[in-house]
Amino acid sequence: MTLDPRLLGSADAVSIATAVRQGDISAQSVVAASLERIQQRDGDFNSFTEVLKDSALEAAEKLDQQVAKGIPVGPLAGVPFAVKNLFNVAGLTTLAGSVINQENPPAPTDATVVARLKQAGAVLVGALNMDEYAYGFVTENSHYGPTHNPHDLQRIAGGSSGGSAAAVAGGLVPLSLGSDTNGSIRVPASLCGIYGLKPTYGRLSRAGVALFAGSFDHVGPFARTVADIALSFDVMQGPDPNDPVCAQRPVEPTVPQLGQGIEGLRIAVADDYFARGAELQIFAGVEKIAQALGITRRVRIPEAHRARAAAYLITAVEGANLHLHNLRSRPQDFDPATRDRFLAGALLPADWILQAQRFRSWYRQQVMTLFQEIDLFIAPTTPCPAPLIGQEKMVIDGVEVLTRPNLGLYTQPLSFIGLPVLSVPLRETGSLPFGVQLVAAPHQEAKLLRVAAYLESLGIPNAQPV
Repeated sequence: MTLDPRLLGSADAVSIATAVRQGDISAQSVVAASLERIQQRDGDFNSFTEVLKDSALEAAEKLDQQVAKGIPVGPLAGVPFAVKNLFNVAGLTTLAGSVINQENPPAPTDATVVARLKQAGAVLVGALNMDEYAYGFVTENSHYGPTHNPHDLQRIAGGSSGGSAAAVAGGLVPLSLGSDTNGSIRVPASLCGIYGLKPTYGRLSRAGVALFAGSFDHVGPFARTVADIALSFDVMQGPDPNDPVCAQRPVEPTVPQLGQGIEGLRIAVADDYFARGAELQIFAGVEKIAQALGITRRVRIPEAHRARAAAYLITAVEGANLHLHNLRSRPQDFDPATRDRFLAGALLPADWILQAQRFRSWYRQQVMTLFQEIDLFIAPTTPCPAPLIGQEKMVIDGVEVLTRPNLGLYTQPLSFIGLPVLSVPLRETGSLPFGVQLVAAPHQEAKLLRVAAYLESLGIPNAQPV
């Protein structure tokens, strides 16, 4: 297979790595093309906060030398990738979207998942913009500026991993990493029209990642194809003693299962809470997926509205607790939107949090009971396509609501019980993209990816770069 470097902005990671391993294209030309696109286009997107030109080209040169000598290279050989700037990168200060962190020393080592991608041959080209301390759904960062949606530069990319989604959707890199607390992978994946995977809680190591709310936080990949999501997920799997919640499970490859189809899978549509509060095109997208999968069953996720409320409370408290010292001593150095929510979280009554945690345990049991009858269900990812940058309110189904919190309407109730979720992109001609969530029981990522690959084979998801 021969890849024209001029077309690498639309090439997927699997194709790039295959061509590099076979010697059909050099890793240096791939990485150079990615760096050139970043230079030419990221002025419009504002997705990168740091570009690692020299180290990326040096890593690519070493890969080419290995290929020339017949030394095996990894399954992601030569694939450019970038990471949300809350992942440690050796030699860089981990900003986590803040200015306070600029005073910290550079990270001594890479985050575990960054190191594993590098070990698989992927080449790190930079760090990406985000909401401060990952607290938000919009990536309108008061310190580093807003990230613009590649599909419409007047609109948000979503958050808090907005830079990660925009870089992939804009064709700057085929693969990126983000984190998800209450929807911070899924929301930007939806608004930017790409795939975003929130794995099972503890499935991928968070060692070397600046956490927001430790009992919620997941890390995962963005990409434009299911195969790229599966391959990157597979190379990042594995226990890590440096993350106490990283599950001590054997690696279970998902790539070989992509072509198995959906036969035997019991799939349902989430009803009730997940069937109201969105624009009509969002529900039409869910129905399109349901028809393609032959779904006839609908299920109710009990007390989803209370799950969202409980997630709000626990998130606010856990996040505020991490930053209490700076909230007391230098509140003026926070992004105002972040600071005010952290301060509110610090003042929440303890009995509210106890009740929220009790509810969390009950809710997890209810949802796990549901998975005794089905294998996965589908639901909207966001209630609308991307709002405008700076838009404080939006009207959905005739009701005016605040924009920022309501972008997580459908992701938050599924966030704090550790479920794996994949946002699948949809886009009709002439319209903005949006996503549909595929949701499974813990450690069932392979089922999500099987369904997504089947939909991809039908030509339904649309994740072409802008």
